[in-house]
Amino acid sequence: MPRLIGAAQTVSSGSQTETTTTFNSSGTFNAQPATTAVTFLVIAGGGGGGSDGSTAGRYGGGGGGAGGYRNSTPGESSGGGASAESTLAVTGGSSYPVVVGAGGAGGQYDSDELTDGLQGNNSSVSSITSIGGGGGGGAFADGQAGGSGGGGQWQGSGGTGGYAGTSNQGYPGGAATHQARQGGGGGASEAGFPGASPPNAAYGGDGLASSITGSPVTRGGGGGGQSGTTTRAGGSGGGGQGGPSPAAGTANTGGGGGASGNNLGNDGGAGGSGIVVIKEPAASFEIASSCWDLRTVFRLVKAGDWTN
Repeated sequence: MPRLIGAAQTVSSGSQTETTTTFNSSGTFNAQPATTAVTFLVIAGGGGGGSDGSTAGRYGGGGGGAGGYRNSTPGESSGGGASAESTLAVTGGSSYPVVVGAGGAGGQYDSDELTDGLQGNNSSVSSITSIGGGGGGGAFADGQAGGSGGGGQWQGSGGTGGYAGTSNQGYPGGAATHQARQGGGGGASEAGFPGASPPNAAYGGDGLASSITGSPVTRGGGGGGQSGTTTRAGGSGGGGQGGPSPAAGTANTGGGGGASGNNLGNDGGAGGSGIVVIKEPAASFEIASSCWDLRTVFRLVKAGDWTN
């Protein structure tokens, strides 16, 4: 039998380019072989806007809050006034489930608790989770806290403040200040505006821009509340307008839904779905093998180190 003296192995090298993967719906992230950490943008689904009540003396709703906004792109920001987070550690060649949260349904024009907008759904990858936006308050039901909070509402005898956002993800909604002045939903970069705060009464809070995909895109705007029969803008970054024609938040921005105006008989707008973006850096790698190639065997035989 042949006998090997010494040791040898084959080493192959390679490289991987910078790669950005965008998830507009849930799926699986497959890390490249040399990836050890990734930059991420994780935005949850926005909350639905609240609605008017079908019983006299019950009034329109608050705007839906934007979905929670978490970002690790250097030099940019996360929601709620936070700095960019650290990169996410991963294992090269491994797979990770990605969840993209749907937006919450808008409140229904009704005579019971269905008038509030529903909270959006969480988005996540590995250990990073962004919280769904809070639903806007309705004529018969409170709104919710969330990634960014839903706008406050007036329930016949008094108003509520805006609902809270999640620390390092988003801002609170605006307060209701009058029976026809409900608050806008909170956004990633600012709180929703109160129902009476000219010239921006009941506007949704603005979102944040990120260039993780190459060009700056603004996402995470809160939904507009209602100010009488006047259309109130949603926040930049996908927030739906509130008022006579409430609009849904824009898909894959986490924008909050717009609220129904007073005495107009409309449902609130649904929140926009979230998004997950993952960027892998360029890297080089080497793979060692214990297989012997023919040139190595020839050199060993010639040197007398491959013998019977």
